[in-house]
Amino acid sequence: MPLLVLEEGAPRCLDCADLGHLVFLPRGDTALTRRSREESALSAVVVRFNRRKSRYERQGILVEEAGLARAEQRCLADAEARRRRRVRDARRRAAEDLRFTEAFAAEIRRLFPGCPAERARVIAAHASVRGSGRVGRSAAGQALSEGAVVSAVTASVRHVDTPYDQLLMSGVPRHEARRRIGAGVETVLRGWRSGRARVG
Repeated sequence: MPLLVLEEGAPRCLDCADLGHLVFLPRGDTALTRRSREESALSAVVVRFNRRKSRYERQGILVEEAGLARAEQRCLADAEARRRRRVRDARRRAAEDLRFTEAFAAEIRRLFPGCPAERARVIAAHASVRGSGRVGRSAAGQALSEGAVVSAVTASVRHVDTPYDQLLMSGVPRHEARRRIGAGVETVLRGWRSGRARVG
């Protein structure tokens, strides 16, 4: 797909907009992107409109070819140092995630003492996956708010302890499926809150 520039609401080709000498650098390498912009006297952000989400999404940048070459040399020069830093950062995030999952599981057990310990760990691990967008990664979840914890537990009970998923797969609308299994979900939650783990 050819790249176009919007000028005063009208699309223009890159050559018409005096950007034809620039090269496209796809998104993905943060260091290379940052350094390419630093090394280029002229650069432009490339976006694409996502109709499904009704928003523009960044695809990469246009930079000067010589600037890109200099940026690549800079990246090659410290590639090993950046690799080691990524490894350290990954270990740090993994340790942070483990501590948070354990704290989330402990809060589940505090609010629902009848929830089996292993089930609490499974719920916490699922809810707190980094980048998942699930309730555990929300601001409320990070704060271990009661609402977020209850939401995570309720979702787990809905999917694991009731025929909710089967109802959805059979074509039952979501709101109707939730209505049908509502009493079953409350029964499990009530038992867990009172300290009685459900049997069977």
